[in-house]
Amino acid sequence: MKLLNFIIIRLTFCLIIGILLAHYAVIKLMAILYCCIVLLIILATALIVTKRHYNQPVWFGVLVYLTTICIGCLVSSVHEQANFKNHYTKYDTKNNDSIPIIRLRVREVLKSSLYHDKYIVDVSQLNGKTVFGKSLLNIEKDSNLFPLQVDNIYLVNTEFKTINEPKNPHQFNYKNYLSKAYIYDQLYAKHSELFIVDTTKHSYYGYASLLRTRINNNLKNYNFTEDELSIINALLLGQRRNLSTAIYDDYKDAGAIHILAVSGLHIGIVLLLLNYLFKPLDYFKNGNYIKIISILILLWSYAVIAGLSASVIRAVTMFSIVAIAMHIKRPTNVFNTLAISMFILLLFKPNFIFDVGFQLSYLAVFAIVIIQPIIYKLWIAKFQIINFFWKIFTVTLAAQIGVIPISLFYFHQFPGLFIISNLVIIPCLGVILGFGFIIIIFSLLNILPVFLASTYSWIIYLMNSFVGWISNQETFLFKNISFDLDKMLMSYLLISMLILFVKQKTFRSIIYVLATILFIQGYSIFENYNSKTNRFFIFNKSRHTVLGIKKGKQLQLHHNLASIENENLISNFTVREMINTVKYDTIKHIYSLQNKKVLVVDSLGVYKIKSFKPDIILLRNSPKINLSRLIDSLKPELLICDGSNYKTYQARWSTTCEVKKIPFHRTSEKGVFIYSF
Repeated sequence: MKLLNFIIIRLTFCLIIGILLAHYAVIKLMAILYCCIVLLIILATALIVTKRHYNQPVWFGVLVYLTTICIGCLVSSVHEQANFKNHYTKYDTKNNDSIPIIRLRVREVLKSSLYHDKYIVDVSQLNGKTVFGKSLLNIEKDSNLFPLQVDNIYLVNTEFKTINEPKNPHQFNYKNYLSKAYIYDQLYAKHSELFIVDTTKHSYYGYASLLRTRINNNLKNYNFTEDELSIINALLLGQRRNLSTAIYDDYKDAGAIHILAVSGLHIGIVLLLLNYLFKPLDYFKNGNYIKIISILILLWSYAVIAGLSASVIRAVTMFSIVAIAMHIKRPTNVFNTLAISMFILLLFKPNFIFDVGFQLSYLAVFAIVIIQPIIYKLWIAKFQIINFFWKIFTVTLAAQIGVIPISLFYFHQFPGLFIISNLVIIPCLGVILGFGFIIIIFSLLNILPVFLASTYSWIIYLMNSFVGWISNQETFLFKNISFDLDKMLMSYLLISMLILFVKQKTFRSIIYVLATILFIQGYSIFENYNSKTNRFFIFNKSRHTVLGIKKGKQLQLHHNLASIENENLISNFTVREMINTVKYDTIKHIYSLQNKKVLVVDSLGVYKIKSFKPDIILLRNSPKINLSRLIDSLKPELLICDGSNYKTYQARWSTTCEVKKIPFHRTSEKGVFIYSF
């Protein structure tokens, strides 16, 4: 059975191409709209002309695929809110003398940072004009005040600020991440600057937040610890913002982080529980229809309570289609079911294609469907209990094979004991979820017995303790694995060829596997040859200076940090650049880079050197110098200032260089400086 023989899979593939095309190419919305209308008219005409033919001609199929690609472009452009005239970004407030008055509604509460509480807000008015769009709101932390509530409407007198891009290579691009959620700017304010307009709940977000708050307030009356409450919120209510860093890291290192997100695993268990609960309806006339409608209503109600996060919407959509397929009692194919759910999701949420959870989820499910039967047939257990755990083992292993390449690409680590953690947790997850729903319902009704709450608290404690023990086995946790996009794609190519070989066992499939291995080896040789280029880096680090010289797979770091081993700046760089050896040294005054000389001028302000003429000058630690005189004296090709300098100095130096017509690189604005030699 060839996967691409399913029409819906081909159409989903075309839809994805269209979404990617609209994202990476600059195409006007109206042009895409007209193109879609023309293609749909042609397609409708072709359908009328060819409806008498049993086999559609090839050109008809090509026309269908082109139309689907165009629809992908259209849905992506339509969902891009900044394309519309009444989006708040279309109103220029930066050139006005007065600070704008913004009316906003709190939509979602995010995990707080060190100094700010963070929220996603819907902007509805700007200086009295009706607008729309989402923004990130940062409120200064104040322990004496309660956090903002979802659906509350406020007026605030502040300005939109640009979300900064990372200034150093291979750092997490928060601006790009937020733009995928159609958030392009951020606001900063204090609690005292917010003027409340309305506290009435208007949306399902607000009602769901109220229900979650009530659940948490009721559960706090029992002996649940903060960590146990955070696990209950993550497992059952889809809220992970209160998870402590220690708990999150434990689950991540144990390979069980998927447990803490309401996803396909959780919704699948919920569907089984609901199916069992409503089973008596099958004995009534039209009970089957009542059953499926009730299940769908409850699934989507649960999705709303869980905050309608990307993982929840994805899982509920997928299992809604599975539930419908189960109850219409017609033969269905799991690939079609998955493709239909993906197609529907991307039609309404095209940016899901860039969501890591979306990618991991579907890759895991496809791997389970394709690979698990192959592994399961390798050994048939005689006893039922052994067969039960063998099935869990094969499902876990198949899912892990499907997500290993993309996990290494995004997270650069591999939990070696993931099998053990999943073999223990997954069989118990149904009990934990079912028991948890009973705890929540009883707490809402104020009839929760203390012994039930204590028992559930003890179960959560045991699970946390087990996961903590697994994560502490650091020998089996492989971190800082260098794995780029090319390696990920080649890994999936190799996995696909191996699956083809196992299923077909033909001479051609052997040739495909060997050709793939040779291609990977050839690429590795080419990559090693290209890595011989030497590069000099001046990183951007606030109040400090960090310089790097990369020679092949070795890195020399010159810095004035108290400790650099735990710096994300360096760890991310060494992993992504596939560095094998790192050496540390103090900052020198002169660097010789083949045919270029770099002079470092620090707080002492010494720069009069007669022995050589520097091509590049780095200013660090705010030297008190006359920059105009320095330029006239040394006549450098380029001036650089890093993050260790005062901002007032940097602004003054930038003006001087502009007058002198000398290139000026400011790492706090332009990011890392890179010179290849």
